[in-house]
Formats: sequence, structure tokens, C-alpha cells
Amino acid sequence: MRNSKPYLIAEMGVNFYDTARALNIKPIEAAKMYIDSAADAGIDCAKFQSYKAGTIVSKNSPAYWDITKEPTKTQYELFLKHDSFGEAEYQELCDYTHSKGMDYTSTPFDYASADYLQKMIDFYKISSSDISNIPFIRHIGAKNKPVVLSVGASYLSEVDEAIRVLTESGCKDITILHCVLSYPTAPQNANLRIIETLKKDFPKIKVGFSDHVAPDDTMMTLATAYLLGAEVIEKHFTLDKTLPGNDHYHAGDPGDFKKAIANFRWIDTVLGSGEKTVLDCELTPRREARRSLVLTRDMKSGEIINKDDIMPKRPGTGISPEYTNIIVGRKVKKDLKEDTILMWDMV
Repeated sequence: MRNSKPYLIAEMGVNFYDTARALNIKPIEAAKMYIDSAADAGIDCAKFQSYKAGTIVSKNSPAYWDITKEPTKTQYELFLKHDSFGEAEYQELCDYTHSKGMDYTSTPFDYASADYLQKMIDFYKISSSDISNIPFIRHIGAKNKPVVLSVGASYLSEVDEAIRVLTESGCKDITILHCVLSYPTAPQNANLRIIETLKKDFPKIKVGFSDHVAPDDTMMTLATAYLLGAEVIEKHFTLDKTLPGNDHYHAGDPGDFKKAIANFRWIDTVLGSGEKTVLDCELTPRREARRSLVLTRDMKSGEIINKDDIMPKRPGTGISPEYTNIIVGRKVKKDLKEDTILMWDMV
């Protein structure tokens, strides 16, 4: 995995199938268009989903998404529209993604997918929906690959159990993503402070955010997640947010991702290093805006300086007011005019 801060995953999922239908092109061609756009936007990783409808869901499983946006009534019907790819297609997408300089992964939803993806992916991504699928998590954890696990719709005890199973299976690189399993997630339900909770409760585990909040003009949801410490950020990716389908209406397009990346860089810029020191840009203001001890009257050589004879005034090029008690009681060495900034060689 790249060392980007934050590491940004474009969840392409199966959105490219809808784009292929809209453009009357092959799904593999549309998937490569998605990869091209993600690479151009500066995204770190292209992520897909690997499944077959018959192994992921029973035929009568009801929809749990916004059916005004995606009217398909059962999960099986929806997944059936998007399950034509197999090992060969995902290998082709892997090679193409790597040729564009990005990392590649695909979320497996069955054992067969988990097995054939091992030689392709840079890390495994496990869906929130499988956090209680302990045998499957154990199977993936034993494959000697980094694992990114979304933890939506779960209790901390379930997160703890999943991490324990991955660790016991031999997985040495684990990232958990705060996620709200609601499509789309209303902003008031984003609950981003969970990122802080996860970082506190699992201090040895990397923590990030998988976003289902519909993008806005500012992309502040992702910026806020980054400010709260998200090291990995995942968001659904589309080339057209107006397309029908389960994941387009809450996905970000390339422009949204570019805006998010610009926000991350701006945050890095304004946060700085955390070291409290005097910056180069502060040297002149530090000198000119601080104060020096200045005479309040004309003084003759040999006169003793009293407290009323001096006043702190800008600039700070002379003796600092912090030395007032040292200066009071000393003699001036030469005649000095009112408003003279005192220097050490004058007293």
C-alpha cells in the first residue's frame, strides 16, 4: 500500500456496469474508464467487488437501500445484474490498475473469490456485512496479506472479536474503517467521532473511514474524518452521479475526489508540524511588534534611571521590559533624548 496521508480508496464496486449500459460499451471497458479517471484524480487505490449472486444472498432477501433511487426489490435481483466478472476479468483490471500506478483490491464475498484474488490484490478489503462471518475472516486473515475491515452496524465487542480472529490467523497489518451501513448516510448519522473512539480503544490498529454520505460542494465529511485521525478513507466512485443504481447517488465523481484531496493537502498545510517555535515569517513581526524600554524624558550622562523614566514601547529592538528591575537604578552613560530606545551599551 502507498504511504499517502490519508490513503484514499475509490470504491468502484460495480458502478461501471451501469456506465457500460448507459454508453453501450463492454463492462470491462467501462471499468477501465473508471480506473483512468481515478488515476487522473490522484487516488491511491481502485477497489472493486467480487461475488456471484447465488453465493452472497438468498433469492428473497429484501432491499435495504433507498428504493426511490434504486427500485430493485430484492438483493438477489440487484446482485444478479452485476456478477458477470470472474477471475480473468479481475486479473485484467488488476494489471491495468497497476499499470496506472495505483494499488488494486476487490472485496471478496465468498471463499472462491477470496482465494483467486490473493495473487492479485495489494490488500484484502472485508465488508461490514461480513464482520460477524468469523470463519470467512479467519480464512482471509491466514492469507498473509494486509486487511482493511469496515465495521459498520457493529458493536465494539464485534470489532474486537474480528480483530482478534485476524490477529490469531496471522494477519500482521490490520486497518479498521468506521462506517455507517446506510445508503446514503444522512450527515447527522455520520457519527465521525467514532473514529476517535476506535483509535482510543484499538491503539495498535490503523483507523480510517468508509463514507456513505452524499458528496456536497465542500467535501467536508472526508475532511472532517481526516482531521479526526482517519488514516485510510474509502468512498464510492462514479463517473456520473445521476445514473440509476444502488451506489451512484451517494458516490463521489472525479471532481469530488480531487476536491477532497485538495482539502487534505490544505489541512496538512495549515496544521503544520506541531513544534512550537518562532517561524521565519514571524522574525520581523517578533522584532517590530514586541516592546523595548524607552525613555520618557531627556536624561544627562550619569543620571540614575528611575521607574518613571522608562516605558515599554515598540519596537522590540532594544532592552526588553523583562529586564526592568535590572535597569532601574542604573546610570546612563551619555546624554539621551526622550523616546530613546535603550540599548545595553547606554547604561
